Amino acid sequence: MRVRNPRTGAYDYEFQECSPEKIRQTARKFSANQIAWYRSGVANRIAVVQEWKRVLISMKEELTGALAADTGRTWETTAEVDWVIDSIDKWCIVAKKFYEQHSEWIPYPITTVLSPWNFPLALSMMDTLPALLSGAAVLVKPSEVTPRFVAILEQTIQRAAGLHDVLCITAGTAETGALLADKADLICFTGSVGSAKKVLHAASKKMIPVLFELGAKDPAVVLSSANLEMAASAIVKGSTTNAGQNCLSFERIYVHSLVYDALVDLLAAKANELQFVDDQMVKGEIGPIIYEKQVLTINSHLEDAFSLGATLVTGSKKCEEINGGYYCRPTVLANVTQNMLVMREETFGPIMPVIPFDQTDELIEMVNASEYALGAAVFAGSDEEALAVAQRINAGSVSINEAALSAILHYGDSVSFNWSGIGGQKIGPENFSRFVKKKNIHLSS
Repeated sequence: MRVRNPRTGAYDYEFQECSPEKIRQTARKFSANQIAWYRSGVANRIAVVQEWKRVLISMKEELTGALAADTGRTWETTAEVDWVIDSIDKWCIVAKKFYEQHSEWIPYPITTVLSPWNFPLALSMMDTLPALLSGAAVLVKPSEVTPRFVAILEQTIQRAAGLHDVLCITAGTAETGALLADKADLICFTGSVGSAKKVLHAASKKMIPVLFELGAKDPAVVLSSANLEMAASAIVKGSTTNAGQNCLSFERIYVHSLVYDALVDLLAAKANELQFVDDQMVKGEIGPIIYEKQVLTINSHLEDAFSLGATLVTGSKKCEEINGGYYCRPTVLANVTQNMLVMREETFGPIMPVIPFDQTDELIEMVNASEYALGAAVFAGSDEEALAVAQRINAGSVSINEAALSAILHYGDSVSFNWSGIGGQKIGPENFSRFVKKKNIHLSS
């Protein structure tokens, strides 16, 4: 398989897709090994995963470099690697506490994790770590769009004693993902709704559970009492991190009409401060659009918005090709209406469409009109005022006066509503219970 470099457009990397026979062999081996892995106890599993953490730290530079090549961005890559390493300690604590209180719960024997390209390592490990610590064996297939880090991560697995007996990460296409899903007792999938429907159909044939995190169209709400400087900074950060290629990215912005003009001006000023990542990947904040097909979505959403009357405050009218890579400037749109694609469908780019509102009921109707309901944020002068609005927003997680607190805090529970996913908590301690099932043993008197 040939892989495109998101910065240059060149197909400069190749990998060999895993054969169906190799997948079958691995699944058979894992079925046997998983029993011993679970029976070894949570303390042993924690010890093995902690040894893996030490290996990850020793190979952090190589892993970060491969991820940076996969995604074309810099500071987000360092943060992503650090987040995964830090989350190991947190999941070890959660696993220990869980099994101290729930010894009668047992894992689904084999978990298959299918993850996307926007945060390749983090979204591969978000489900892998709790599944492993629950006592499951885990088969992982990241996106074929960003496979460079897979070889490095596999090296770390081989260097952690015993881990390779119950954890395998392999690069591959949707066909490989389908084979891995066929070997699973539980499937974790992060990606598009269309792909999720295919995974759900496959799972239904085996009558096994699925855990999905899918699309999003997160709104940011700015009330008239908000600290506009703080709100604008948080919104720009929340809309442009990873060039907007983030499920928790703000993709709709609703601002009280009394502060609309001032907030739009602040958004534009702060957006204009951000620069594309340079050729050495040392300076700049905005990396390339990782997947070239996403460029078509971003461009079509912008074209639709302009055709329906939206005006460009600052940013791009379409993605720019620079030295073979595609980039989109942080873009603020005014004169936006609810019927535009940029307000209805997931854009996955650094686009900030802004709509004014006057009445709270009007606001809530617009915010809750989306078929997606992953996250949201409310900016207000007091917690009480913000909470009154947040409680009426249909979303799994609502941040107050900040962007994506569920991801930042890590221990904050977060669940997907509507088309944004199924399967309970995605982030937080309660997530652990998704990977186990309760076994009851009844004694007659």
